[in-house]
Amino acid sequence: MKRILLVTPPLTQLNTPYPATAYMKGRLDALGHLTAQVDLSIETVDRVLSADFLSSIGLEREARLIEPVKRFLRGQDDTLGPRIANRSLLPEGPRFQALGDLEWSFGVSGTVDKAQHLATLFVEDIADYIREQVDCHFDLVRYAEYLSNDAPTFDPLYAELQQKPSVVDRIMLQLLEKYVSDFHPDSVCLTVPFPGCLYGAPRCGQRLQANTTAPVEIGGGFPNTEWRQLSDDRIYEFCDEIAIDGNKDADQYCPDFSGLPLDKYLSLAEMTNPMHRLWSQGRWNKMVMAHGCYWHRCAFCDTSLDYIGNYHAPQASTVVDRMERVMEQTGRTGFHFVDEALPPKLLKEVAEEILRRRLTVSFWGNIRFEKAYTAELCQLLARAGMVAVSGGLEVASDRLLKLMDKGVTISQALDACRHLCDAGVMVHTYLMYGFPTETLQETIDALDTVRRMFDEGIVQSAFWHRYAMTCHSPSGLQPEKYGARRVTLKPSPFCNNEVDWEPQFDYDIEAVGTALRLATYNYMNGLGLDRPASSWFPFIARPKNKSKQQKHHGNRK
Repeated sequence: MKRILLVTPPLTQLNTPYPATAYMKGRLDALGHLTAQVDLSIETVDRVLSADFLSSIGLEREARLIEPVKRFLRGQDDTLGPRIANRSLLPEGPRFQALGDLEWSFGVSGTVDKAQHLATLFVEDIADYIREQVDCHFDLVRYAEYLSNDAPTFDPLYAELQQKPSVVDRIMLQLLEKYVSDFHPDSVCLTVPFPGCLYGAPRCGQRLQANTTAPVEIGGGFPNTEWRQLSDDRIYEFCDEIAIDGNKDADQYCPDFSGLPLDKYLSLAEMTNPMHRLWSQGRWNKMVMAHGCYWHRCAFCDTSLDYIGNYHAPQASTVVDRMERVMEQTGRTGFHFVDEALPPKLLKEVAEEILRRRLTVSFWGNIRFEKAYTAELCQLLARAGMVAVSGGLEVASDRLLKLMDKGVTISQALDACRHLCDAGVMVHTYLMYGFPTETLQETIDALDTVRRMFDEGIVQSAFWHRYAMTCHSPSGLQPEKYGARRVTLKPSPFCNNEVDWEPQFDYDIEAVGTALRLATYNYMNGLGLDRPASSWFPFIARPKNKSKQQKHHGNRK
């Protein structure tokens, strides 16, 4: 038996625990080990957003108000909502200057939602001040992410790690040292699910290796995606091992959220967009229903990686057994299933099992808009507790959907969205522009499809991403098949995921992205639905300089 400390370094979502350490704890405990888990993300933010710390950096008025605001954002004191909502309590900094029409956004009776939005702006103003005046690493949703985005070499991050720990670093490290001192681990595992956690992990590893004999292991979604071709061994100055595709059966165990500070998570409402609010508000239990993607063929997706390409699903009764166990652990009945794509067959069986056991739950997750989502299935899912879905409509062009082997048609996708909305399930769709060979007219036609969806009321939220070619996707592995050419083939010494490729567009791709986002923002607010889609593209199409590749980021997580 080993004593294993599982650590999530800053920063992940602040409204709910990221489930990586919970799944590892469930697995390791079942194997007879003794584990403890710490979410340094929420712990560090809680210490930074404290009266003592804010007073120490000169924010006296904010220091007086921060603890009541945190209680409100934790759902521990809703009676503060009316006072925040009437704007008589909180100081209003720069974030409030762009505030829209609150009555239009929340109505005259949406006091709690309005107050959450205003309280979030208050907290974000504090975070902006800390980042600009105290510690350039700090943010509410990421930590020193500029050092990990597009990082072909370790040099910038390595150089920063040679500097003395920053103010917020020291808070993070003090918290870590207390957990190590109390638990006395035989080993420490650091998970890095996102770029915003990358700086914190080696900074923690650095302190651990200096002060303990316990070996340090780094794993998680980011290393599994970015470090598969790692050749710079300086990273081993901060850890002893890197886990790639390790513990493939971890999701076959029930996650265990015990030991996490469930009373500290904050429901933030930065935007009024309904899907973004689901992401950031409420303490959802994050779980995996099935490992991998049952389709795993889309040309833009990292299908060659285990977490997508290796699909296997448990029995529906097992899924619901785990849901009941997690509800006992957390006291919460809402679930965010973080699968790549929820399998409709398993979803149906899970819904039937939920209804058979007469459970009252709410759940949502990512799906594929395919013909399996009939009116009957969507009604069943809604009765069982499904409240929302997100799914990729992608390029909204049948030619391009066929080229990328999406496995659905526009007509099938629209029917699925219609059936879901008719059942009362909120629909968010991801969209993509700039896929190889996509014409400007196809992009305009795709926007018109989105316009019609909003006009018909079969989608409530949408977001456009620029296509990013990755080395683990079919389009990155065989770009010529999709009418593209990679610029570089040699792996970088540090991070390798997104790759340079030579676009062949005869129009301004940057201007296209701006037009798509502007139009869709208006559609979500019920505006511009009677305008032709082409009217959002007033610029004159012109060739881009093909010798200069623009870097772009299309990850959705």
